[in-house]
Amino acid sequence: MSTENLNKDQALDKMKSMVKDIKTCMLVTDFGNKPLSAVPMTTKEVDKEGNIWFFSRLDSDHNGDIAKDNDVQLLFSDTSDMEFISIYGKATIETNKNVLEEFYGKMDDAWFNGVDDPNLTAIKVVPKEAYFWDNKQNKFVTFLKIGAAAVTGDKKGDIGEKGKLNL
Repeated sequence: MSTENLNKDQALDKMKSMVKDIKTCMLVTDFGNKPLSAVPMTTKEVDKEGNIWFFSRLDSDHNGDIAKDNDVQLLFSDTSDMEFISIYGKATIETNKNVLEEFYGKMDDAWFNGVDDPNLTAIKVVPKEAYFWDNKQNKFVTFLKIGAAAVTGDKKGDIGEKGKLNL
């Protein structure tokens, strides 16, 4: 696996692409307590600045955690395409009606009573740093390459890339 650290626009483009493809992540909050608090979240949007948006309930534990300490970790994982990205950032809870209306869709009715639900909030995560692992091929091809490397002893097989995204 080769290492490719990306900067600025390239880093932002890589992060946006991976987050848009994977969509669902584990949101980790309250780093000071063990075990860590992690909940699944579905991405609503990655805006042009690279901020990542989610919907959440006002009375949720993770909103309470963010109100006390806004450090968060987002862990995106797509095992079918062997793509992974870990994003550390700062989160804020947004209640601005324009923001809620911009991202609200019919599917959100499964969790909320419409865009006017008093418990509806948006979480905005501003990424500070990220690390990615992208195997370029699907799982089957990756396993074939790993198997070939095991048989031949060639540890240099190109099964993908990893690196830091300097945002």
